[in-house]
Amino acid sequence: MASQTVNRKLMTSSSWVDRSFDVIVYVLLAVITISTLYPFLNVLAISLNDSTDSVRGGITIYPRAFTWKNYETIFAFEGLLTGLKISVLRTVIGTLLGLVASSMLAFTVSRVEFQGRRFVSMYLALTMYVSGGLIPVYILIRDLNMLGTFAVYVLPGMVSAFNVFIIRSFIDGIPYALQESAKLDGANDWTIYWRVILPLTKPALATIGLFLAVGQWNSWFDTYLYNGMADHLTTLQYELMKVLQSTTTNTDNFRGQNMTEVMRQISPESVRMAITIVVTMPILVVYPFLQRYFVQGFTLGAVKS
Repeated sequence: MASQTVNRKLMTSSSWVDRSFDVIVYVLLAVITISTLYPFLNVLAISLNDSTDSVRGGITIYPRAFTWKNYETIFAFEGLLTGLKISVLRTVIGTLLGLVASSMLAFTVSRVEFQGRRFVSMYLALTMYVSGGLIPVYILIRDLNMLGTFAVYVLPGMVSAFNVFIIRSFIDGIPYALQESAKLDGANDWTIYWRVILPLTKPALATIGLFLAVGQWNSWFDTYLYNGMADHLTTLQYELMKVLQSTTTNTDNFRGQNMTEVMRQISPESVRMAITIVVTMPILVVYPFLQRYFVQGFTLGAVKS
């Protein structure tokens, strides 16, 4: 009876400790969630709030004087639809080309029988530490006749040494016996890459794909450098940057509007918040579809270890 009483007390104490630990974990997760969501909700609230009212401050997670004026001002800007189309195209095409090029090169340098793997790996690693600089890159783009073309958005960044090494590390974790078995079944290198390697590297490809997509979607400086005079190749971020400048400087880029009247109804801060939402929302929409691959990658890593 004494031993049963002691065991019962130990179980009660253990269950109390477990419940206390769960409460602490839930509280910490709640704090982290609130800390993560509050800045975004605050930005959204300011973007939907009247600019003159926003100057007073005190806006938290909901607009005090709801209005669409900030977004109407942004979408009244000339070239925005063209920029949206080009940004979507460069994000899709640039991401796909980057994934194909990086994964193919990673597969090549991961092959043991490839005699030049060490040289190629050292050459790729060198590009991570040494860069030619802005002016030599511009001269190279000019000499390749890519100024004023769509190709300047997707070709220069097709291969990234960092992405290649990430994918290669993931491929090295795949048992080489799978490739040998495929060879015994008559598969060539292309078949092994397409039917064996790519399906098993989906978590790595999803991660790299998200990095590439975010980089392509947020990029505007290459538009400024190479396609600044090509209105048909402008990007959304470049146009939004000009919107932000126009709210405080010139008035020539708004269609059929009196800028003096516009400036009475908007403020640079409200426009910045609205631009932040416009730029961020597409990535937030895409991320949930890739999240399961991240979870799968963590699971695979745990099983391998």
